[in-house]
Formats: sequence, C-alpha cells, structure tokens
Amino acid sequence: MTAGSRSAAFSWPVRVYWEDTDAYGVVYYANYLKFLERARTEWLRNIGFEQPELIARYQGAFVVRRVEADYLLPARFNDNLVVDVSLFERNRASLVMSQRVLRGDEVLMNARVILVWVGEKSFKPAGMPEEILESLKNI
Repeated sequence: MTAGSRSAAFSWPVRVYWEDTDAYGVVYYANYLKFLERARTEWLRNIGFEQPELIARYQGAFVVRRVEADYLLPARFNDNLVVDVSLFERNRASLVMSQRVLRGDEVLMNARVILVWVGEKSFKPAGMPEEILESLKNI
C-alpha cells in the first residue's frame, strides 16, 4: 500500500448512551476516542485478529501513537452512529488509519490515527510479524 492510498471502509454501529454525554446530552469529546477504539478493535477482529491473541501469539500489540481529530457536529443521547475505519497507509511497524463518525449522511468527526506495533515486554516499536503484514496486504 502506498502513502495516500485508502482501503475500503469497515463500519461499526455505535449507539450513544447517557453515560457518553455531558449535562446537555451531547457526547463528551473524549468519548469519541472510545468509539474509534471500538471500531478499530472490530476491524481487527474482522480481519482475523483478536487483541489477546496478538499478545499471546505474537508477543506484541498495536498502540495508539497519535490522534488528530476534527469535531464537526455534535452527537447526542440516543443517536445511532456509524464509525468507519479505513487503512490509509501501512508501514513495517505502523498503520495510519482514517476514521469517521457519522450520523446518517452527516460526518460528525474525522480522525487520523497512527498505530504502532510494540513488543509486549519492551513496549518499544518493532516490526510487525509477517503473518499480520500479509493479512494487511489484502485490505
């Protein structure tokens, strides 16, 4: 995958609960990061990798290195949202993800998330195992 190319989006539904909102019934900004995380976890599951398996089998995990978020419109209590996940760029030790939170056709948030593969014990960046890299080539 070359820089700037983008895979087809994976989508995950999210419903806004009272606990996600502030006193005005608007989603608290930090909770959008939880929505993004849930969708990325389901994206990984969809391509065949469970979080505990990554640690047990490959002695590593993906961690968030950087998030750039643009909050465009508020989500509110009881909204049914969709969180899109697209693999934008793949490198030996990192992934750049493009994510959106939508309510119907309205884009509420755009985010660029950089994930880094780290070793389980060192928590330092490392090259992803070949099996994971191979799986990501088809996305």
